[in-house]
Formats: sequence, C-alpha cells, structure tokens
Amino acid sequence: MFDRIKHILVKEFLQVFRDPKMAPIIFVMPVVQLLIFGYAATTDVKHITTAIYDLDNTPLSRELVSRFEASGYFDVTAKLDREAQVQRVLDRAEAQVVLRIDVGFDDRLRGGHDAQLQLLIDGSDSNVANIVLAYSARIGEQFSEDLLNKRLASLGTAARKPGRIELQSRAWFNDNLESRNFYVPGVMAILVFISTLMLTSMAIVREKEIGTMEQVMVSPVRPWEFILGKTAPFVLIGFADVLLITVVGTLWFDVPIRGSLWLLLGCTGLYLMTTIGAGLLISTISQTQQQAMMTTFFFGFPAILLSGFMFPIANMPPLVQWLTYLDPMRYFLVIVRGIFLKGVGAAILWPEMVELTVLGLATLTFATTRFHKTLK
Repeated sequence: MFDRIKHILVKEFLQVFRDPKMAPIIFVMPVVQLLIFGYAATTDVKHITTAIYDLDNTPLSRELVSRFEASGYFDVTAKLDREAQVQRVLDRAEAQVVLRIDVGFDDRLRGGHDAQLQLLIDGSDSNVANIVLAYSARIGEQFSEDLLNKRLASLGTAARKPGRIELQSRAWFNDNLESRNFYVPGVMAILVFISTLMLTSMAIVREKEIGTMEQVMVSPVRPWEFILGKTAPFVLIGFADVLLITVVGTLWFDVPIRGSLWLLLGCTGLYLMTTIGAGLLISTISQTQQQAMMTTFFFGFPAILLSGFMFPIANMPPLVQWLTYLDPMRYFLVIVRGIFLKGVGAAILWPEMVELTVLGLATLTFATTRFHKTLK
C-alpha cells in the first residue's frame, strides 16, 4: 500500500517540476502577487488632489488652506479664480476636492459669527468621499478651536473657557491603523486557495487528457491511494506557500505575527482540506484542463467576494450572508488575522476551526465519493 502511494507521490512531483517554469510559478509568483497586493490593497486615503477657490483671500482664509496642506492628506494642485473652473477640474478628474471660501469669511469670524465653507467632492468612490469628509471636518473643528482659544486669551482672565469633552482613543492590535496589516494576512488565504484549487483540479484532469486514467482504473492502485498520492504534493506546496508568504509579510511589510505559527499551520491543514476537496470536485465535472481552469475561476471569484476580504459581511444582504457560511475562506480569514494581529489562540478561534473541519470533511467526502464513481 505505502509503496504504491510512494510511487504516485514521486510520479506527481516529477510531473509538477518536470517543466522548469513550474517552480517559479508555484513559489515565486505567490511572492510577486503578495508584493503587488500588499501595496495595492489598501484603504488608506492620502495625497488627495485638491483645488482651492478662495474668494476671500485674507489671512484667515490662507491660514485655513495651509492647515489643509500641512495635514499630509491634501495636495493642493490648483488655485482657481473663476467659477467655471470648479466644474472643469472635477469633470476632468484634475482634482478630487474643491475647497471654496466665500467673500467675508475673515470678517465673519473676527466678528464672532459663524462662517461657512463649501467642500465639493468627487463622490464616484463613496468610501473615499466619506473619508475626505471626515478629514475635512477634523481640520475645520481644530481651526475653530484654535480661533476660540486665541479670542479667549485676548480677553484675559475675565472670560472663562467652558469645559468640553475630550475623547482619547487608542486602537488595539493595529496601533497606526494601517490597512496593509489587515489585508496582507488575507492575501495568504486567497493565494493558497487559488493555487491549490487550480493545481489539484488540473493535475487530475490532465490524466484524463493524456489517457492515463484508464491505466489507473485497471491497475492495483486503489482509488483512495490514487487520490492521496495525487493531492499530497499540493498539500505540501500549500504549506510551503504559507511559510513563504508569512516570511515575506513579516520581514518586508512589517506585519506582526503575534500568535502561534504552529496553530497557523494546523489551521492551514484544515483549510487545505476544503481547497483540495473543491479541486477534486472540479476534476470530476471537467474533461479538459481548459474547463477546469474556467470552473476554478467561476468558483474562486465568488468565494473571494463572499469571504469578507474586501467587503464586510455584515453589510451584505441577509441571503448573501447565509451563503458566506459555505465559504471556507471566510473562516480562514478570521483565523489568520486573529493569529497575526491579535495573537489569539485556539481558545478563541475554535468555532472557526470547527467550521473548517466540518466543511473540509464534507467537501472531501462528497468529492471523493463522486471521484470513485468516475473511476468505475
């Protein structure tokens, strides 16, 4: 028995690495993709192109503009002098924001009255627009606070500044609120999912294409031995990719790993049960490698969208939220982010581990049963 499995393992490894281009694809491409995703997958909003339409042009209006520039979020790229230019810079995407300051801004503030600003925002991306609004409101509030302090200081001790609430916040697990720390561990789940799913499905379909599946059917190799021998190399490749991505993520992107590496590898094994099972299932319904590749795409893309990697699951419609319970990536994302960022252990992550175990066993059992029938 073990001798037959060993021969299948050796044959599969030789088949995978016979093409000298396969090793870079398996081990180098995940690193390249991680580097691309690590820099591209971010929700941090900086360097917002800003145009200034200052009709007041007074010391206070210029000071407010300098506050926007000094914040580090707004890059003033144009200063407008005509009303028609406002719509033009927004239409042509020459600026994401136009800050308009009307005549009388300085006089109203010095007279103790409220002064209004107009902030025109390109709302094509609602997420960016909301963040820009929050940045602008914070700058405006601080500017008003500083003016009030100066006015009270000029009045001397006769005026007492009213008490106010001061909120002191502290972010746990991601002190600087860098979105990269949130997304880079999630990229691991995507890369392992896609690579092992595609390798498993296409490797078995390749046997059908070249006609060796018939030889397996008449050989003394049992179906489960054939499945184990064919899938074990891809399990090992999955573990190798996890270790490689972990090293690159921690050393290159400075993403902390506060939890147990052994727990991460153990949960990866549960996760690989589902990806390998799905790959086997795809291989039973595909007759060519092209069909397997297309089926992998149609299966993998919704899995990524429903996993919570890009969009919060809580914001999805109730029916779609129920569908996410069938997505193994949903649970693995919670696990990798918990281990990397929070340093939690099995005492916290056991519900996700149980879900992965149940889902993995069900997927493997169904795929193996269907695969047995295709061999008969």
